[in-house]
Amino acid sequence: MLKYNGGDKVRKGTYWNFATGERIDVTHEGVLPGERKAIYFRLPATGILVLGPILGLIYAAFLPFIGIAMVARLIGEKVLGGLFGLAGRTVSFGWRPSEAYLAGKKKKGKAEKKEEAGEEKHK
Repeated sequence: MLKYNGGDKVRKGTYWNFATGERIDVTHEGVLPGERKAIYFRLPATGILVLGPILGLIYAAFLPFIGIAMVARLIGEKVLGGLFGLAGRTVSFGWRPSEAYLAGKKKKGKAEKKEEAGEEKHK
């Protein structure tokens, strides 16, 4: 097994936490420090020395694709954001989230009803 968590009982070896860069050397059986979320990998120092250039090569090989993807995303956000913004300004659904009628709409009093009835008679 290559992957261990903090608090796991482990045997002799070198354990690396890549998130913090911490190296733990266990001379006999022991418990890895840290919380359960901390992830350690059991690799000898020579393994890390071999993995470093390989991971660097992979990063360098994919760097142009990462740049192309970032530019495409930026252009897509600008174009689609503009279209959705324009559509949002031209379309109105009559939804007003700041108004809530949880207790129902306010009922008109008797005086207001008489005024409306009086206005209808004069028309």
